[in-house]
Amino acid sequence: MTKIKPVIGVIGGSGVYELDGLEDVRWETVTSSFGEPSDQLLRGRLGEAEMVFLPRHGRGHRISPSDINYRANIDAMKRAGVTEIISVSACGSFEEHLAPGTFVIVDQFIDRTFAREKSFFGTGLVAHVSMADPVCRRLGDALEHAATEAGIKAVRGGTYLAMEGPQFSSRAESELYRQWGCQVIGMTNMPEAKLAREAELCYATVAMVTDFDCWHPGHENVDVAAVIRVLTGNSEKARSLVKTVVPKLNDRTTMCDCGCHSALDNALITAPEARDPSMIARLDAVAGRLL
Repeated sequence: MTKIKPVIGVIGGSGVYELDGLEDVRWETVTSSFGEPSDQLLRGRLGEAEMVFLPRHGRGHRISPSDINYRANIDAMKRAGVTEIISVSACGSFEEHLAPGTFVIVDQFIDRTFAREKSFFGTGLVAHVSMADPVCRRLGDALEHAATEAGIKAVRGGTYLAMEGPQFSSRAESELYRQWGCQVIGMTNMPEAKLAREAELCYATVAMVTDFDCWHPGHENVDVAAVIRVLTGNSEKARSLVKTVVPKLNDRTTMCDCGCHSALDNALITAPEARDPSMIARLDAVAGRLL
């Protein structure tokens, strides 16, 4: 495989896909072998670029971070032909200069979640993908350039601490994660990023800072009302960023040079004769290229 037609997927809140100029818009139901996705997929076209949007928590924000079926979401995106995913999500900040309203183009994760299915693979068909560099550098470059063009304050690079939730951090936890050198904290990007890698999809995160978590002595403890106020202001910037970056991603004519589209090449470890046929059937979208 040397060519993959770009189909840009966006996972995020409902305000993100309300883009000016989005045409041929329709909601589609995509059936996944891993259960029900968070919602239908919204397909559309921005200029010459084909796009697919998925409300991570469902329309109306009805699904808790721990209850999101991350496997079904990524599997559905792959079945819809998506080749690259931009994750747009709210986060808390651990650093003074990353004030509410700042966008962080994350490049690393620490996964502290514990109640979620984290792999498409398992007994009967085992695979180990590399997560040393968990986001696509090419997507990160494009997002950085798009943010500059759109006049959006964005910081390139940072570690995202993925917590289980749905409660916010204790002050002791917040201070611990700061000592670990994390920049932002959120509840949704793991195992999303791991599953995108297993599905051979390019993946990058735009973390939109809504608060200072609870470590900051000069700010009130985080609450939903404060988060929503900042999220409302961030929505327009997020739409502008997505609209600006899409043409940059649509120009790709070959497979991702970061290796995202071939992440399974050296990952499958179960001998062919020992592979469970039911697992092979279930993984027809995620790993069909090799199976």
